[in-house]
Amino acid sequence: MTHHSRTTALFIIAVITTVVACGCGSTPAPAPAAGTSSAGSAGVSGSATATGPAPTTPATTPAAPGTPAQTTGLPAGYLPLFPFASLADVRAWQASYQSGGHQPWHRSQALTATAFAAFLGYTGVGQVAQSAVSGGDAHVAVGIKLPDGTISTAAVIHLVLFGSGTHAPWEVVGTDDRTFTVDRPAYGGTARSPVTVGGTITGVDESIRVTVHALPAQEPVGAYCCQAAGGTRSPWSASVTFLATPGQVITIAAATGGHVAAVERFAVTGTRAG
Repeated sequence: MTHHSRTTALFIIAVITTVVACGCGSTPAPAPAAGTSSAGSAGVSGSATATGPAPTTPATTPAAPGTPAQTTGLPAGYLPLFPFASLADVRAWQASYQSGGHQPWHRSQALTATAFAAFLGYTGVGQVAQSAVSGGDAHVAVGIKLPDGTISTAAVIHLVLFGSGTHAPWEVVGTDDRTFTVDRPAYGGTARSPVTVGGTITGVDESIRVTVHALPAQEPVGAYCCQAAGGTRSPWSASVTFLATPGQVITIAAATGGHVAAVERFAVTGTRAG
């Protein structure tokens, strides 16, 4: 990133501190309109840091070649992005939690949201700015702490309860996007390598890095850096090569930053590898 004038820096901070709203999100709504996620009733808001034991992604077993990941246990239309790859993984964790209280962070939508940001490699995005929960549906705004102490929202992460029972854990199914979106490939579709990833962005002198993730791998299975972008709802796109088993659920993430932090905004979509 180049150095900016004071005016440009103030504009960028104003853009990234906007709490993104649901309206053109990367996950579909179960009803009534596709492409949006309902936040439900208002939840707890304010500045908070997710605390507790360091989350560890549970061990998962990748699907056999040609076998789509099992997603029964999620509301219709959603894909399991993190931290569980299948209902079998959920049930294995539930058994260990009930017998020994293992990995209790799965019961916290805030800790799961910040763990997802870390899984994507966004280690600086560890603050929770706002959380709204309605039944088994949650939207958690995660972000970075600015020099003045306020929290700048990087993304609003959409989570749902996965499976059934008293101890159903939270699962990330996407993000709710406005000023920075990933619209291609379409959520819930199929993507073959190399995949063209694209969306829109509002900002100045942006540099977009795209990564592809597939559980249980803890590192990206594909990456591209970087695509220059900027303007008001300006289109952007990049071609990314990745390695994944056909039928496997993959998370495609795009991030931009460099003005006040390495990652200031990000958005994701979920598809299956073709």
